[in-house]
Amino acid sequence: MRDYRDLEVWRRSIALVKRVYPLCASLPKQETFGLASQIQRAAVSIAANIAEGAERNGTAEFVQFLGIARGSAAELETLLVLTSELALLPAESTQPLQEELTAVRKMLSALMRSLRSRT
Repeated sequence: MRDYRDLEVWRRSIALVKRVYPLCASLPKQETFGLASQIQRAAVSIAANIAEGAERNGTAEFVQFLGIARGSAAELETLLVLTSELALLPAESTQPLQEELTAVRKMLSALMRSLRSRT
C-alpha cells in the first residue's frame, strides 16, 4: 500500500489548490457558480484522484487514476486560460499557477511512466 501523502506530486497539487481558492475569490461574483466553481473542482480533482488511485488495489488502477488527475490538470489549465481570454483576470495573475500546473502535469506523467515500467 502506498501512502499518497509521501508523493511530491500530491503535496504540490494540494499547494496548487491552496493557491486556486484565493484566485477564484477575485473573480466577478457572477462567476461564483460558473468558472470559479469549475476551477476549484478541477484543482481539487487532481489531488483527490492521486490519493484515490494510490489507495486502489493495484498499479494499473493507480495509473488509471493518475491519468484522470492529468486530465483534471488539463481542464484546470484550460479554465485558467479562459479567465484571461474572457478578461476576467489578468494573465499575470494566472501565469504562476499555470507554471506550477505544468510542473504537476510533468510529475504525473513521470510517475505514470515509472509505474508502467514496473509491470
